[in-house]
Amino acid sequence: MDMRNSRFFAPILIILAFSGPLAALDLSDPYLYLSGILDPLVDENEGTTTFRSLLIPGGGRSEAMGSAFSALANDISFFEANPSGSSTMKNTELSVFHNNWIADSRLETVSWTQRSEDLGYGASLRCFYVPFTEYNTFGERVSRGYYTETLGTLNISYNFLSGYYFKGIATGANIKAGWRSVPDYSDNYGNLKADSGLTQSAFTVMADAGIQTRFNFFKLYNSQDPNFFLGLTLRNFGPPVLGEALPSLVTGGLAYKPASPVTISGEVQQPVNLVNPDQSGKTVYCAGMSLEFARFFTFLAGAQLKGGNPRLSIGGEMNVNDIQFNVNYTLDMTTQAAILNRISLAAKLNLGDRGRAKKQERVKNLYIEGLKLYADGKPVEAIATWKRALELDRHFDPAIEWIETVTQSLAIEQDIKEMQQLE
Repeated sequence: MDMRNSRFFAPILIILAFSGPLAALDLSDPYLYLSGILDPLVDENEGTTTFRSLLIPGGGRSEAMGSAFSALANDISFFEANPSGSSTMKNTELSVFHNNWIADSRLETVSWTQRSEDLGYGASLRCFYVPFTEYNTFGERVSRGYYTETLGTLNISYNFLSGYYFKGIATGANIKAGWRSVPDYSDNYGNLKADSGLTQSAFTVMADAGIQTRFNFFKLYNSQDPNFFLGLTLRNFGPPVLGEALPSLVTGGLAYKPASPVTISGEVQQPVNLVNPDQSGKTVYCAGMSLEFARFFTFLAGAQLKGGNPRLSIGGEMNVNDIQFNVNYTLDMTTQAAILNRISLAAKLNLGDRGRAKKQERVKNLYIEGLKLYADGKPVEAIATWKRALELDRHFDPAIEWIETVTQSLAIEQDIKEMQQLE
């Protein structure tokens, strides 16, 4: 086998190896046993909101990390986790997602995002669909089609106070519009009722808001990237749909990189029923981790405790040139441990960083050039060089610090000369 091909397929085999043994187990009794243990955690308000597909993850890094992603938000799946993420993305990205959800239901998503300096923006379109088949009392099929929920999202965000050390406070918002389509159904005699599904179909609008900050804290390795992340979001806030509340959430999370290839994250999600607050669901707890084995492969895992339905996820990201592939496997109490059950796939195309990396390299070179000039006893030329660096990146704090230090030093030297002249 060609080594390049083996390197590409090896990560996929690793993912399947984790889930393969599960497929061979008969978990019918353990499922019943586990259900009994988790029975006290069952949320009696689960399912009381509408447009429930908003709670289904599209896939990608966010799903693999147990949805503990509001603080990290460093992947295009930020659309579902924290809308401020677009202002801190390194590259322009275009991605497609496919999630093989419960039974015959599917979720398809296409997303795009781009950043211009500290301004981020993007758009996403997702469609959840499940076959709709109706039979009369004689078992004859009288209606068929698809129940669908389609949602379009526009995103905008901005990263305030960004700098070399402190990476800023990013804020963002999603504006979302959705359409629920219900097929026509029959009456008690098996006669199809024209436009009957339209009475239950509905249009909805809602918004997300998020904030995120990144900085260095208890950092034990050398890197210009931050290692600590905090995030807070309000998701799916909007008016009721045909009298039913949307699945609104308030989330808070954090993420930490104890070592360069390792990231751990945690998140708390609180459902909020805006129609009847007393029917708000129980708190959801999420945790995730990522481990970068090599530049071409990252292993992902996560867990989520939502009422009496715990969820475990594993996944992997494979990088091939400018394309990243993601494969996730999810197991919870609604499905059996079958290897092809609850698989999500994603492909992400890296469209470049619009020259940001080259500009940062130029800034770094000018900064080093200024240090050399200062060491050679040319402070004025050094200051001019550092100012050229700031013309490219006004947030490059080391250049700002050196300009202030050398300027003060020159001022002191000038004061000393003037005093000597007076004497």
